[in-house]
Amino acid sequence: MPRNADNETHWNAIAQRYALEPGPINLENGYFGRMSRAVQAQYLEHVAFINRSNSVYVRQRFEQGENVEIRRQLAELINVDPESVAFTRNATEALQSLIRNYNRLQPGDQVLISDLEYDTVKGAMGWLAGVSGVEVVELSHAHPASFDSLVQTYRDAFTQYPRLKLMALTHVTHRTGLVMPVEAIAKAASEHGIDVILDGAHALGQIEFDLVELGIQFAGFNLHKWIGAPLTLGFLYIAPERLADVDPDMGEFHYPTTDVRARTSYSTPNFPALMTLPLVFAEHRALGGSAAKGARVNYLRDLWVSQVRSLSGIEVLTPDDPRLYCGITAFKFAGRDQQVMADRLLKDFNLFTTTRVGAAFGSCIRVTPGLVTSVADINALVHAVTKLNAD
Repeated sequence: MPRNADNETHWNAIAQRYALEPGPINLENGYFGRMSRAVQAQYLEHVAFINRSNSVYVRQRFEQGENVEIRRQLAELINVDPESVAFTRNATEALQSLIRNYNRLQPGDQVLISDLEYDTVKGAMGWLAGVSGVEVVELSHAHPASFDSLVQTYRDAFTQYPRLKLMALTHVTHRTGLVMPVEAIAKAASEHGIDVILDGAHALGQIEFDLVELGIQFAGFNLHKWIGAPLTLGFLYIAPERLADVDPDMGEFHYPTTDVRARTSYSTPNFPALMTLPLVFAEHRALGGSAAKGARVNYLRDLWVSQVRSLSGIEVLTPDDPRLYCGITAFKFAGRDQQVMADRLLKDFNLFTTTRVGAAFGSCIRVTPGLVTSVADINALVHAVTKLNAD
């Protein structure tokens, strides 16, 4: 186990850096993450400053160079060329821009999604079919999943559907926290001439990865889940050698066609949020980065999963292969309405979770610990699941 992952004193001290509203124990930290007190204070200072200075600062300083340094720091975060990233408002906007503007499809080609993709990605691929005359192929992953079964499912699809040219792939699935074997799948896709658009929304900040090593040339991310930034910040990535394969967004003209920033819509951004990013990145590194954050939430995940997986009425949907899970994990009460059970977790045990639907296995309850989650919180979850399962 990485150093400090199980050190409650260490993580309790870190938890004190975040302001918490009184209320239920929050085990739904996957929607978006908290800003630290320091980040929140600086963000509010920037809000007040931008409100006072208005366009004078933005036109004369931010747009004339300060934004370039922030973009450089973003690229450094994931070890890529600054010319390969462009800010968006969230991962959804980034992924929709990439799907909308990918220009290598012809009528009759096929694009691939799975039942574990984010719904807006599925919707974007469906829209693409309507406007481009391509066919959408959707896979349903078998559960329980294994590393080999996941890779083989895609290999089989690549053989079965020879007209595939583009696929969506989610690094960490939002329904169950399943971590896809991205490198192996991307390698197989490349062998068949299929491009991959990676949804990295839940991976960034939880998992250490290298996009080049993964074989990924198109990806979308956000900064508000596991990095600790204010809401309204995400970004897209296009490998520089593949820029020409994505058109400027709807004729975007504020940047030249050789600039990746032309691949998403140009609009007035959240300047105070962008200005806060250097502090966000510094805090992320000071905490130990994705390695430390990921180790901590994985440790908390293992605590509850190891105790409830053996219960006869509980199905944990996320495998225990360390290559295939992160801090997010989903489970089901066998034969029960999962929303009713999630409501009971909240009403009877003061535990806030969320249900996820849309996958072939049906609905489930997603549990996502965060940096402020304690072992006591996890023990409360184990107690509640055990009691409800016995009812």
